[in-house]
Amino acid sequence: QVQLVESGGGLVQAGESLTLSCAASGSIISIDVMGWYRQAPGKQRELVARITSGGSPNYADAVKGRFTISRDNAKSTVYLQMNSLKPEDTAAYYCNAYVLGRVPVNWREYWGQGTQVTVSS
Repeated sequence: QVQLVESGGGLVQAGESLTLSCAASGSIISIDVMGWYRQAPGKQRELVARITSGGSPNYADAVKGRFTISRDNAKSTVYLQMNSLKPEDTAAYYCNAYVLGRVPVNWREYWGQGTQVTVSS
């Protein structure tokens, strides 16, 4: 069994910063791509950023230049540094990872439970 546990959400004012963390745990052999998605009320879930196991990032246009994704492979953890936050960044943020598990041995996609980010104007 594999779990993704997020932390770091909260309420901030526009222009401020937050850092989200997501730690993977359980019966893990390897982790490929890790990423962050978000879903605002009444909207579809959308990609925010993702990063390969080798450290290559990819960002949604809406967050380029403001958000930075990184990962610590030794800790099976992915981070999202969010700067210059805007009210339109308000959403539930979900961690995502493609994991090679031990029992059974196969690749599966996992999601965290979500953490709320609220940006006031």
